[in-house]
Amino acid sequence: MRKTRVIIMGAAGRDFHNFNVYFRNNDAYEVVAFTATQIPGIEGRLYPPELAGDRYPKGIPIYPEEELPELVRKFDVDQVVFAYSDVSHEYVMHKASIALASGADFRLMGPKSTMLKAEVPVIAVCAVRTGCGKSQTSRRVAKILRGMGLRVVVIRHPMPYGDLRKQVCQRFATFDDLDKYECTIEEREEYEPHIRNGIIVYAGVDYEKILREAEKEADVIIWDGGNNDIPFYKPDLHIVVADPHRPGHEIRYHPGETNLRMADVVVINKVKTAAPENLEAVKRNIREVNPNATVIEAASPITVDNPELVKEKRVLVVEDGPTLTHGNMPYGAGVIASRKLGAREIVDPRPYAVGSIAEAFKKYSHLENVLPALGYGKEQIEELEKVVNSVPCDVVVIGTPIDLRRVLRLNKPAVRVTYELEELTSPNLEQILRKFLENAGKL
Repeated sequence: MRKTRVIIMGAAGRDFHNFNVYFRNNDAYEVVAFTATQIPGIEGRLYPPELAGDRYPKGIPIYPEEELPELVRKFDVDQVVFAYSDVSHEYVMHKASIALASGADFRLMGPKSTMLKAEVPVIAVCAVRTGCGKSQTSRRVAKILRGMGLRVVVIRHPMPYGDLRKQVCQRFATFDDLDKYECTIEEREEYEPHIRNGIIVYAGVDYEKILREAEKEADVIIWDGGNNDIPFYKPDLHIVVADPHRPGHEIRYHPGETNLRMADVVVINKVKTAAPENLEAVKRNIREVNPNATVIEAASPITVDNPELVKEKRVLVVEDGPTLTHGNMPYGAGVIASRKLGAREIVDPRPYAVGSIAEAFKKYSHLENVLPALGYGKEQIEELEKVVNSVPCDVVVIGTPIDLRRVLRLNKPAVRVTYELEELTSPNLEQILRKFLENAGKL
């Protein structure tokens, strides 16, 4: 019988995972190609034979997503699998329409087909959109668990933007490991804060291999999600973060709504800076789609080193890249801090943008007086450094999860904005985690 011919649409994360756990050794299917989007420079590569397995001795090519209609016809494709995250429901159906009009079926894959089961308890931290506050929530959960005397390992959603053969299973225990694996800014933003807190982080491409290695040194695993994707591992406790600055997004974006519907706990972050009516709208949507979830209201208080450098100054604000780009946020913690500290002006970086940074401003037209810290490769990091150093300002306000001074050579003073999660209602995360661990026999 003819194998079902498949193209997987992705962005170097969920797509590879779905292939590894469902298609790689499945004789009923032949994956003829991946397509890539969202992340610059990840198309034109090959999913290597070392990862693709014996059934794919030549590997699997990765094409730009815009070539999908031609690829469906060229390879006589039966099925197109959509496998990336943080896009509107309408966006997904536009992609489905393209696949259907080209003659193929369109498929979304769910937990039963794609989640792996761990031998130790898994606590998943996910979100309804990029930029809700997953990172500080994951850090908070890890800190609480370590305080209970448990061995904690974080497994981070994939960001394999380099040589895939070198990124099969990565372990990060020190800052030197970030250099060893030539991490991008986006990777550093997620790994460095955990490492600073003494937490081991795993990431890579093959998440079954990663899981089996992490289990060897963990009493509890934290799944630290990416974008608003659902977990790769079956969670024993599923924590999902929502954002009242974007009310309604929790039920309008894929697969964030799936996370919301599966959540055991929903953390509504940033409540102190959101309009009351927006907070109520988020609460109402949670009640409608998941009335059994425990809801925690929380804030992410901002701290600035050397705040005196900001007052009455012209500042350039550099924010977390994914939060501003496919997260669609017009600002982040850096802008909030700059306004609070009385900056005279937040300088518009757009006239000084070059290369891929300039292209990002064209693509994400909602961005104005803020610079996304894009750094998906060496060339883009160099472009980012050039833009920062070209903007005429008195000080750079760094609102990213890592201190960009570690990777950029700046020609002007800079201050760092940091933020951690603070629960405001009861039960809080510590109470919920303690009850969960007692029931799991871990305390």
